[in-house]
Order: sequence, then structure tokens, then C-alpha cells
Amino acid sequence: MSQVQWIDTIAGLMPHLMLAPIVLPLLTAALMLLLREEQQRLKLGLNLLSTLLGLAIAVALLAWSARAGSPATLGVYLPGNWPAPFGIVLALDRLSALMLVLTSFVALACIVFASSRWHRAGVHYHPLFQFQLMGLAGAFLTADLFNLFVFFEIMLAASYGLLLHGSGRARVQAGLHYIAINLAASSLFLIGVSMLYGITGTLNMADLARAIPQVTAGDRGLLHAAAGILATAFLIKAAVWPLNLWLVPAYSAATPPVGALFALLTKVGVYTLLRLWTLMFSSEAGASALFGGPWLIGGGMLTMAFGAIGMLGSQRITHLASFAAVLSSGTLLAAVGFGQTELTAALLYYLPSSTMAVSTLFLLADLIERWRNDGTRTDADDEDAPFLNPELLPTQGMNLDDDEEVLIGRVIPAAAAFLGLSFMVCTLVITGLPPLSGFVGKFAMLTALLNPLGLGTSSGMRLGVSGWSLLALMIGTGLLALIALTRTGMRHFWAAHDRATPQLRVLEGLPIAALLAACVALTVQAAAVMNFTQATANALHAPGTYVRAVMEAAPIAAPLVREAP
Repeated sequence: MSQVQWIDTIAGLMPHLMLAPIVLPLLTAALMLLLREEQQRLKLGLNLLSTLLGLAIAVALLAWSARAGSPATLGVYLPGNWPAPFGIVLALDRLSALMLVLTSFVALACIVFASSRWHRAGVHYHPLFQFQLMGLAGAFLTADLFNLFVFFEIMLAASYGLLLHGSGRARVQAGLHYIAINLAASSLFLIGVSMLYGITGTLNMADLARAIPQVTAGDRGLLHAAAGILATAFLIKAAVWPLNLWLVPAYSAATPPVGALFALLTKVGVYTLLRLWTLMFSSEAGASALFGGPWLIGGGMLTMAFGAIGMLGSQRITHLASFAAVLSSGTLLAAVGFGQTELTAALLYYLPSSTMAVSTLFLLADLIERWRNDGTRTDADDEDAPFLNPELLPTQGMNLDDDEEVLIGRVIPAAAAFLGLSFMVCTLVITGLPPLSGFVGKFAMLTALLNPLGLGTSSGMRLGVSGWSLLALMIGTGLLALIALTRTGMRHFWAAHDRATPQLRVLEGLPIAALLAACVALTVQAAAVMNFTQATANALHAPGTYVRAVMEAAPIAAPLVREAP
């Protein structure tokens, strides 16, 4: 087989591979449920293998979506072989492929970190983990609201078990609040979907995009009410203020790898709002064009302020990470509401780097807190190490600190240096300081805000109050986040001279290094990534290609059966 034939064969298999991110974790979880709870090593191996394979598949799908001929080309798969809008439809474009890769990569880092000890804290950790991945993948790939609700419930049901993993009063209390809030959100989801179906007669996203411009003026208000109710359910998941009071207690109470994985859940809400808003209320939606944009902008900016103030008042690193997730989500929501292609491209660049940085901060919180609680004995208290006691050494001519202790000869342990450098990189990405990807993403968003119609225009007169407010908030919240993270870093690293050397396992350091290396890679490859996100944003804000691809996808014809003579 020639190279061209091989490439054509792989390209022909790609549409069928779209089902793998859903089926693979489903089968893996089902297999692990058949195993005894004592077979933890086997379950861990299956979890790692399935997640790694899922990452490879997601990368292949991303490469396929990026190398497609048309900038807006996407893959459509009909699992039941029924055409839209009557059957189940899966659709893959650049946005969904990007979210699949991000989910698989963060999930792999979380399961590697959990393999050191956290996966043994409770039962059914590994099946719940895989069901969580199944729900996330389904939410990114589905093309109709009914199946979006199904995958949302799978994702939430798994998150309930993962949040309670390890038991404890704090987890149970936070878990009950988390479950109650999400059940209310699910009820709003159903109400909104039912109203939309009653008005338009369809739940397929592409079909909704075609039906909304044709809604009569008398039903327009009811349509907007249904969209508002549905959006509220997604805004709860996206942690918009004031519907996000459940997030910090829940995420900080979860075990560290679960908290790191939960950093993805707020991005599911952002993804869904971006997907539905650009489809249902695009510039082609007639009288409903850009409906709800000012609400997204206002809610996002209030969420940014809440997240930054929360970070400033936090004393625990897990609380810092939780409020950082809120701040990131608010930034994305506010940017989505402007409906500007360049701004959407910039926020899609910012989304993966901020998510990975927040996930890393959750993992670091575990290691730093464990180091903090290991004790306060130092080598200076050891009688066998008199060289660290200034009273037993001649100090004349040596560099001393304020306590007259010798500075020269103090070696920073490798584990402590790794934790400190990792925390510093997280700080740079979350606050948007140069030179890493957080700065590139925020700078791109600021540039898009200042030049809404492109370079060379009188953008200052067109920016408006909301634009200037978001610009000021992005700078101000970054400053508040910097103060909060710097203060925490000083308390845990600079003033941590009386602690024992931290104990760091390879399985704990490796996922942290991988997540931060990915942030660095986004910085190095910023031009290529921005080109990708720009093509993604162009396709989102011109949904005609998506609508045609889904609605015109033809079922596979049944093979002809010859009658026997």
C-alpha cells in the first residue's frame, strides 16, 4: 500500500473514530465494574491505558480537523444511521477537537498524580473517572440538546461520586450542596429544552439555527425566555456570579486530582454557551441576533471581580485555585458576549492555558500542604550538623542574614525548588504576566478589544463602556491575582526555612511538569495555535457550514441483497 493510499485509508476511518472518545471510556468503566475492588493495580492500569489511548485518539481527531480542506470542514457521524434532525448526530469541528485534547491531557495528568496514593482513598474511583470522561466527550461531540442533557447527567453523576471520594465531613457537606445545585440546574435545563421544542419543533442544534429566524414575532418573547432559562443552567456550570457560591467549597473539599479534573467542568459550561450562542443567536438569527450578549458580558465581568476578590481573601491554596477557576471562567464568558471573531479566537487560546494552570495549582496544593504539615524540625536542630549552628562556627568574614545565620552553603533541595518554580509558573500563567501563554492570551484579547474592526480603525470610539470596563477588569483582576498568589508563595516558600525537605514522588512531579510544559509549548507555538483558534472562531461566527454539514449528512445506504434464482 502506497503512502497516499495509507493516508486516504486513515482519513476514511476518521469519521468513524469520532465515536471512540465516548465508547472507549464506557467500555473501560464497564470492564472495571466487573473487577473486584481489591484489584486496584489492574484497574489503575486499565484507567491509565484507556486515558492515554483516548488522548492519542483526540490528537488524531484534532490533526484531522485542522488539516481538512475547508477552514470550516467538520466531521458528522450518525450513530443510528438516521438523518438529522430525527436521529442522533455527532459533530466534530476544531472547537470540539480542541476540547477533547484538553480534556484527555488534563485527565491523564490527574490519573497519573492519583496513582501515587489518592486512587486508594475510596471505592470505584477508576470507573467513575472513566464515566466522567465519557460525559465530557459526549458533551463536546453531540449535536442535539437532548443528548447534551444525557451526557451532562452522566458527567454530573460521575462528579458526585468523585467529589465524595475519600469521604469526610467536609466532602459530604460540600457534596450535598453541589448535588442540590446541579439538580436544580438540570431541572432548568429540561424546562428550557421543553420550551424550545414547543416553539421550534426540534432539538437538533443545526436545525434550531435554521428555525429560530423563522419564529413569529408573537413567539419571539417566549423563545427568548426559553433561551434564558436554558442559559441559566449552563451559567451555573460555568460558575457565573451569583450562581457560583457552591464551587469553592466543593472544589477545595475534593481530593487534589479530582479538583484538578473539575477545573474542566466550568469550561464545559463556557463551551456549551459559546456553541449554542453562535449557532442560535448568530448575526444570521434575524430579530434574535446576538440575543443575550450584554447579559454574558455583565455576568462575566461580575464573575471576574468576584473571583479576583476571592483570591485576595483566600488563605488556602485550594481556595486560591478554586477562585482562579472562577476568574478564568468569568473572563471567558465576558469575552464570548461581545460576539467578535478576533476576541473569540483570543479567548480560545486563553482557555487551555488557564485551565491547565488551575489544574496544576490544585495538584501543587496537595504537595505544598503536605510539606507544610510534615513538621518544623531543621538540620540546625540536629547535633550531628553543627556547621549550621552559628554559635559553633566562626562567622567572621561570612555572609550572614538578619538572624546572623550563614547564607553561603545553604542548598535548596531539588523537591523544594521544583515546587517553587512550578508555583511561580502557575502564577505567571494565571495572572497573565509575560512571557508565558497566559500573557499571550490576555494580550490578544486586549488587542481585539481595542481593535474591534481590525487594525487601523477608530477603535477607541467604538469600544464602548462595556469594552473599556472589560479591559480595566482584565488588568485589575490580574493585579489582584498576582498579589494573592505572591503573598501565598512568600508564606509557603520564602518563609519556609524551618521545614524539613519535601518528599516528592516521580508520579506526583511528572504530571505537574507535563501540564506546565504544555503551557510553555503554547507560548513557543503561539503563532500556529492562534492561527488554529482564528480559523475556529471564523467557523463559529459563520455557522452556515456547520448547519449544512449536519443537516445534509446522509445515512449509509443498506447493501443490495440479490435474490436467489
